[in-house]
Amino acid sequence: MTTVILAEKPDQARSYAAVFSKTTKKKGYIIIEDDRFFKGEAILTWGVGHLVELCLPGYYKKEWKRWSLASLPIRPEKIEFQVPRSKQEQFQIVKQWLRKASEIVIATDPDREGENIARLIIDKAAVKRSVPIKRLWINSQENDVVREGFKNLQLGEKYVSLYEEAKARQIGDWLVGMNASPLYSLLLQEQGVHDTFSVGRVQTPTLYLIYLRQREIENFKPEPYFEITADVTAKNGTFKAKYKERLKTKQEVLALYEKHGIERENEGSIAVLNKKDKQLPSPVLHSLATLQATANRKWKYSPSMVLKVMQSLYEKKLLSYPRTESNHITTAEFSYLKSKLSAYMNAVGVNFEPAFPQPRKRYVDNQKVQEHYAIIPTKTIPTEKRLASLRTEELNIYKEVVLTTLAMFAPLYKFEETNVEVDLFGLRLHAKGKVDREKGWKALLSPRQKQEEPSLPVMEVGERVDTVMKTVADETKPPSLYTEGQLIPLMKSAGKHVEDEENTAILDEVTGIGTGATRASIIETLKSRTYITVSKNQVNVTEKGKILCQAVEGNLLSKADMTAEWELFLRQIGKGEKEGTTFIANIHQFIDQLIHNAPASLKEVTFKKESLMQEAKSEGIGPCPLCGSPVISKGRVYGCSGYRETKCKFVLPKTIAKKTLSEASAKRLLTKGSTSQLRGFKSKAGKSFRAGLTLKEGKVEFNFDAKPMNNAKRKT
Repeated sequence: MTTVILAEKPDQARSYAAVFSKTTKKKGYIIIEDDRFFKGEAILTWGVGHLVELCLPGYYKKEWKRWSLASLPIRPEKIEFQVPRSKQEQFQIVKQWLRKASEIVIATDPDREGENIARLIIDKAAVKRSVPIKRLWINSQENDVVREGFKNLQLGEKYVSLYEEAKARQIGDWLVGMNASPLYSLLLQEQGVHDTFSVGRVQTPTLYLIYLRQREIENFKPEPYFEITADVTAKNGTFKAKYKERLKTKQEVLALYEKHGIERENEGSIAVLNKKDKQLPSPVLHSLATLQATANRKWKYSPSMVLKVMQSLYEKKLLSYPRTESNHITTAEFSYLKSKLSAYMNAVGVNFEPAFPQPRKRYVDNQKVQEHYAIIPTKTIPTEKRLASLRTEELNIYKEVVLTTLAMFAPLYKFEETNVEVDLFGLRLHAKGKVDREKGWKALLSPRQKQEEPSLPVMEVGERVDTVMKTVADETKPPSLYTEGQLIPLMKSAGKHVEDEENTAILDEVTGIGTGATRASIIETLKSRTYITVSKNQVNVTEKGKILCQAVEGNLLSKADMTAEWELFLRQIGKGEKEGTTFIANIHQFIDQLIHNAPASLKEVTFKKESLMQEAKSEGIGPCPLCGSPVISKGRVYGCSGYRETKCKFVLPKTIAKKTLSEASAKRLLTKGSTSQLRGFKSKAGKSFRAGLTLKEGKVEFNFDAKPMNNAKRKT
């Protein structure tokens, strides 16, 4: 008997191999000898992420290789998959073993995409349908969790519907992208906008939501107003009070003063004094979305960076599975967390007496945990030395997760809230104050947090007070630009932007547009395609992005409604309630309508072509070393913006020797001609190395003599 275990990537396979008694590493696979788990031969092999991918349009028809309105719609009779040339060697190894398998264990990431990756490989390898399939489904890479997972493998058919859902999503997105992108690009070119536009089911409505905020800011007209405030002096101290209503004109202020006989200095009294003792529980446990938003607020980390850091901590067996939408855990996780409270406290340097030794529904609910539970620390407690070895970002994220988890056990935050009304001849001024009684969990999560509201002096009802009046002139302010971290909750709560109540409910059910696994990559896609820019953590829509939003305005591509309808159907496929073929048929119908309606709708839109051209000339990360034009982001490369006028062919790859080049490093390279020593390069043999980069005649070369950058300033 031959059991073949299919992991998603080499690191994951190595993590699994660590739990078996005897393993032998071979090229592309590992032989396992451990009769506690397997009878007979066991082989552990892996993909390299997506070993199998969708074929491009040109695979089906020659006329689909080049964009043409006449060739639309692109609609293959049967969707085909292929193995890219760069991954053929590993695929052949995997295929060889899968065909020999008496039993297959899918051990890819425990989510829809992991299921899709594995099943596509199995299908492409043409494995006999009679071969039984089992599933490893775990939330941690810890040895004991992996060991327990292999002892209790799930039946593979339990997860087939997730594969059908993921595949339908993948094919649907491909069809929309392969038809809508050429459609709008070519129609816009007819309008004189010479650029390429990528259109997608999730990326385009996300862009449109950002565009709506920016348009609101640009169209905002400030309105003047006046606020009445007073410095109030009581027997035991002073405080500020305010008239609740804003007045539009100075005349309204004077009329109000005259009505009540108000002068600059007045004697009033305390008319109302309400004191309430209040208490708050700690925040919910982190999902990926809340962690991304929190990390951006605290440290300005981008959502994609948070996901990468989380993945690293997951693979280091310190945190649980990152791509989760859940804020709850089950009683099993609560039990192990409770048993290790002291160890977690020591690890992050805090100490408190637990107030809640029993689970509470706010955090622990078996019914609300579906595929994955909230992000929490694993049973592995890092030593002081291991914590010191973590990068700054890893340590910050690790502590944030541990402290949020510990807060679940900590005492409630208790405070006294006071509401005061000062009476001035019938005019009421209001003040609110708060006094902390017990910091509770706030001592863990906000040790240096400023008092949110001022404390008030001790007063009593009827007490006489002196007031000094002030009239402050101001004007209404536009809403702020979104920060990068706010884009995650914006996508997650996109239901509030939908007019139809039913679709709003759908979006709430499926937590908005996109998924926890895809939202960060969607934001990166919008950046790489120059639809948005992020400067000082604020998100701006570029002129190119605005043009696309104007082009799709009014149809489903601009609305979260479309995603609501898609996501509901896809969820039903995942539950086995609907068929993927019906979903794809609906997508074909949608594309037909799009192709029919788009030409007429675009003729009614006036585009700022001059602004787009000016933006291309003015924006950029640095000067082109060949012609001096600005270098801009173009998908997987930084390229010269003057390529149309000067035919300049300069490009700077965003990935060099398997290292992603940050925009900051690219800027240094373009402006200074070289960088300091950078980490993370890998040779063809997979060996890591450090080097600087140098530009010579428009070509990038390694500089192994470059000096390392100061750690405090390194951003690579």
